[in-house]
Amino acid sequence: MSADGQTLLGVARSLGGRCWRARPADDRTAIALAQSLELPDIVGRVMAGRGVTLEDGASFLNPRLRELLPDPGHLLDMERAADRLVAAIVGGEAVAVFGDYDVDGATSTALLQRYFRAVGHDLSVYIPDRQREGYGPNAAALEGLKARGIDVVITVDCGITAFAPLQAARAVGLDVIVVDHHQAEPRLPDCHAVINPNRLDDDSPHGQLAAVGVTFLLLVALNRALRRAGWFARRDEPDLLDWLDIVALGTVCDVVPLVGVNRVLVAQGLKVLAQRRNRGINALADVAGIDARPSAYHLGFVFGPRINAGGRVGQADLGARLLASEDADEARALAEELDRLNRERQAIESLALEEALLQAEEQQAARVPLLFVASPRWHEGVIGIVASRLKDRFRRPALVLAERDGRAKGSGRSIPGIDLGSAVTAAKQAGLLVNGGGHAMAAGLTVEADRLAELQAFLQERIAPQLADLPTVPELVLDGAISVRAASRELFDTLEGAGPYGAGHPEPRFVLPAVSLLKVKVVGQDHISFLVAGDDGGRLRGIAFRAAGSPLGQALLQHGGRRFHLAGYLRADDWQGRRGVQLHLEDAAPAGNA
Repeated sequence: MSADGQTLLGVARSLGGRCWRARPADDRTAIALAQSLELPDIVGRVMAGRGVTLEDGASFLNPRLRELLPDPGHLLDMERAADRLVAAIVGGEAVAVFGDYDVDGATSTALLQRYFRAVGHDLSVYIPDRQREGYGPNAAALEGLKARGIDVVITVDCGITAFAPLQAARAVGLDVIVVDHHQAEPRLPDCHAVINPNRLDDDSPHGQLAAVGVTFLLLVALNRALRRAGWFARRDEPDLLDWLDIVALGTVCDVVPLVGVNRVLVAQGLKVLAQRRNRGINALADVAGIDARPSAYHLGFVFGPRINAGGRVGQADLGARLLASEDADEARALAEELDRLNRERQAIESLALEEALLQAEEQQAARVPLLFVASPRWHEGVIGIVASRLKDRFRRPALVLAERDGRAKGSGRSIPGIDLGSAVTAAKQAGLLVNGGGHAMAAGLTVEADRLAELQAFLQERIAPQLADLPTVPELVLDGAISVRAASRELFDTLEGAGPYGAGHPEPRFVLPAVSLLKVKVVGQDHISFLVAGDDGGRLRGIAFRAAGSPLGQALLQHGGRRFHLAGYLRADDWQGRRGVQLHLEDAAPAGNA
């Protein structure tokens, strides 16, 4: 099945309103990969569709950190930062980390805590309150750290545009090392060192690293520098690979592309995760009822939301404390609190989403390039999640803003082909924002409430040309068609070897052509479960999440014996000890009448 510009199975507009197309893949490469690596043909096609060549096939299935991890010294200011931290550790100076309250920030913070503990040096932690202090370094907090005797501060997942706060820190004699990955401006903050592969003057090819990946490189450089300084002559040297589970968690949850070094960090991190070394992650798995081997899916959709919940609606440092904890009882208590906060977050989110959907539906009808919704009733801790829901529902970039005390804090999520981060950065440079930044797929900002209309017009104008280049009918890209019997656990396990999957390395989507539906019913909160029957005698369980009220869900519930083409993902189904597979349905189309 090659990409010849034709619709797949003739589906020009599915029940989800999308045109189905085959993922472009070279047929000869797909066949050669399958034959040389002894893989099913469909797996060869999946790999070819993600740019894997015959020469790289074996190493792709077994990515090695030793071969793909870059030398940290290639990043500007890396050696300068490592030398300053060596001086602080050897000289007994007080060091603190200033983290962000999301998963990338929490994992970066916990990584530093574990390292400093391992080398025998105290590390103070400061994570700002989302509502009281907002995102990133602020002068009062940094000056407060200096007053407490802190000599060096490492900011993680923030700081690249904190010009005034970092200038204030320098004025009181605080050495700040910025470790960030967000888009930078031509001007850099005035501080001791700025490590960011997305500095405009840095030619690093690794701009897709999450902050936790940049932090890991800092620790590689610091470990090397401490070794040269003789620090490990009388103490054990830490094994940084032991903490790759934390790196994998932050990388997946920040939705950076899982390609190159990111992919190998996550692949190796999942192996560490399977050894259950981190008490905090183990406790999260227990409270979430996860007893199977964790995958990238669990990192992004089970662990991540719970860690995020502390920063969204609870205490900002709970996630970092959990991931750094070595005490089983403490980890269990923190995990239970985060699980409770996550349920609270879900309730708050539901109320905000209902109102945001009404605003978004009006704007979608007007065909605006960017969904721009705001309310003083929304909790700013859930606006990022609401933006993601709107983006998924309407397939448009979305910016959701919570107004309070004359200002609005916004969080945005984008779609492939629309660089939201650069648009927000341009708005900041144009003087429209109090603060703001991000990357292509996500951004955050603060704006005076009386400038909301002006900001909306500016962003719409910036994004409209990018949106014009995208297909008028949204596309669903599929890796191929498989029979029901072929959708086996053996195929799923083989496909997992070509993972981990995520942004930039999409999880394979397949279509089951012309199948029958059995036992269709609503379960849980508007989910639909069903059984798929194929002409080959195969049977497969399936579920469509949050679909009961949608055209897709109604068609399934009222199928009347009609056959459907079903498109979605294969996922492990290990409930109560069985090792099966099920279809996570994403879209469908009537068979024979598409």
